[in-house]
Amino acid sequence: MSKILITDVGVSPAENLIKSWKKAKIKDEIIGLSRNPFNLHCSRADIKHYIPYEFGFDYQYKNALLTIIEKEKPSLAVFMSDREILEVSKFREDILATGTKLFMPRHEVIDICTDKFKSYERWKEAGIKVPNTVPINNEKDLQDAFNLLGDNEGKIWIRATVGAGGKGALPTNDFEFARNWINAYDGWGSFTASELLESNNTVTWLSIWNEGELVVAQTRRRKSWGFGNRTLSGVTGITGVGETFSSEIVDQIAKETIFAIDDKPHGVYGVDMTYDKNNIPNPTEINMRFFTTSHFFTEAGLNMAEIYKDIAIYENIPKLETKVNPLPDGLLWIRDMDREPILTKESGINQYLINNLSTI
Repeated sequence: MSKILITDVGVSPAENLIKSWKKAKIKDEIIGLSRNPFNLHCSRADIKHYIPYEFGFDYQYKNALLTIIEKEKPSLAVFMSDREILEVSKFREDILATGTKLFMPRHEVIDICTDKFKSYERWKEAGIKVPNTVPINNEKDLQDAFNLLGDNEGKIWIRATVGAGGKGALPTNDFEFARNWINAYDGWGSFTASELLESNNTVTWLSIWNEGELVVAQTRRRKSWGFGNRTLSGVTGITGVGETFSSEIVDQIAKETIFAIDDKPHGVYGVDMTYDKNNIPNPTEINMRFFTTSHFFTEAGLNMAEIYKDIAIYENIPKLETKVNPLPDGLLWIRDMDREPILTKESGINQYLINNLSTI
């Protein structure tokens, strides 16, 4: 039995991977790490380790991680946040020297993908349709952004260049509000402003690549943001209702988006896209990890987590009849706090409404 080490367990992204691995044909032992003892206690990992660090992914984190790897000797290590992937990549040779494998892109690719403005520059240079974006280093940049990028209502989109879950995202036409918002994040030099897209019309193209060859990709459309009414932007990074979806335009743009940054993709690439007013999907970021609702695809019949770890550990590359969007369109994954997600179809929901309305 091989071992898989996975970080940040006890919360949805990691736990949904663990659920998927436990449904795999080859049952590997799962080693879960977390700096949060409550999350660690809740994890479904087979072995659990508390990994203490106080000031981000510093030397304390590196030493603790390598100590655990030396002790457990996992076949594969998987990291669950973009920032963590970036920091771990800096000492990847130390991890590889232990015999533990990593299935991730080259460091320079990770560096670009974890900085949304660097990614934007690559896509713009490649001629990919993206919203005009400028860095915000000072108040003059912010004022210029309103003058240059404002829509009919004068609104622009502000967000942090590094971070997930819609970090720092704000649509606004109010300069004073925007300035105070950036001040609250101490964000001068680490925020961008861009043209406003249709934030309620987004897709993610999740893909696995091996040495430049596409293994599998599946598109998910977001029908709603979870807890969107708790944020000013309406964006949380949490899918409330997801839907399997396919589009040749999305497939084409997603591939172009990846190849603009990496000519030999290797690992997981999740391309987030938001549609503009002309109904063209614009890439907004690439995540080099599985998204929160990866278990959706597993329950629908496509265990991408299993494919990923079988390639990395056993060099077992599946031969799929359909590599791009093998799942049928229209499958819904309905999520909320403190209950298991539900896999269904919109037709089932509509029939439920018809049946119930007929009794009123």
